[in-house]
Amino acid sequence: MTTGRLPDHEQRILDEMERALRRDRRLARRMRSSRPRRRPDLTRVTHYRPHVLTVSLLLAMSIGLMVTGIVTSRPAVIWAFAAIWPLALFAVFRLLCRWTQP
Repeated sequence: MTTGRLPDHEQRILDEMERALRRDRRLARRMRSSRPRRRPDLTRVTHYRPHVLTVSLLLAMSIGLMVTGIVTSRPAVIWAFAAIWPLALFAVFRLLCRWTQP
């Protein structure tokens, strides 16, 4: 089979099919949703420069949640601590890195 140009009547049929597909909104929506998502931009994370107030608030919240979780043993409090503690550690680490750079 050759890869040359289609005959005129087949090209017209193909053009009509393409026009009909472009008018189909449901198909367009499905095609948009099936596209691979863009990856998150990690350069924003590496350039994060926390303020001392932000770090201190995160640490105070995580310590408060830790104490409350130990006292009450409520799963919601323990999960909240588990969510905030890594953020606080990351912010402390970035703040220390910023302070130690010449």
